[in-house]
Amino acid sequence: MEEISVDVKHISKKFRLYHEKRTSVYESVLGYFSRKKHYEVLQALDDVSFDVKKGEMFGIIGKNGSGKTTLLRILSHIYQPDSGSVDVKGTIIPVLALGLGFHPELTATTNIVQSGILLGFSRKQISDKINDVIRFAELEKFADTKIKNFSSGMQMRLAFSTAIQVDPDVLILDEVFAVGDLNFQKKCFDTIMDFKKRGKSIIFVSHDMAPIRDFCDRAMFLNNGKVETIGKPSDAIAAYVDFLGRQKQS
Repeated sequence: MEEISVDVKHISKKFRLYHEKRTSVYESVLGYFSRKKHYEVLQALDDVSFDVKKGEMFGIIGKNGSGKTTLLRILSHIYQPDSGSVDVKGTIIPVLALGLGFHPELTATTNIVQSGILLGFSRKQISDKINDVIRFAELEKFADTKIKNFSSGMQMRLAFSTAIQVDPDVLILDEVFAVGDLNFQKKCFDTIMDFKKRGKSIIFVSHDMAPIRDFCDRAMFLNNGKVETIGKPSDAIAAYVDFLGRQKQS
């Protein structure tokens, strides 16, 4: 039996979307006692279950607003689910659009150290890896530059480089192939494949179906917070494409 590294069971998450702007205490008190509902409930995730095996690359696809970001943030312990559970064996590190929680007023070098310490490494352990992180990210000229002056692509490259040097058991990647030039993308791909060979698990989210089809072992199509399909990447992609086609016709 294959070992499971990530086990997600029946997770759900709701958000309140407020439609009124209240500028005074009186308006807030009046709104509290009023029967008029000033918000709507968004069901971002609805009873989502799946697992990721050790050494597997698991793809997640779906249109914007399907719940992918909420799911990744729950897996990354940024959000807590309203119900359900997430069981992760080992260290999990996200490389999301928001980086690794980098502080905009700190330099790249300082952020690398801070991120490593938060992940449980000693200052010496992570300090020994700084040069390797900066070199892989191809940011040698920007080591002492504040993160707020980085482009989103530079932040993503630094986040990915930091994550791989930390060497987690589970790596979450959000559109990582969209940053950098072709050479950097190839370097990322080679590193990810090396992770797989070493038994690491990768959760990969992308709007580009080619890497999902070519690199993932299984894929999940998420639609309006619900799991539509889990299985072969080709099957998940076919279900997604069919859904998009039906949407255009309606």
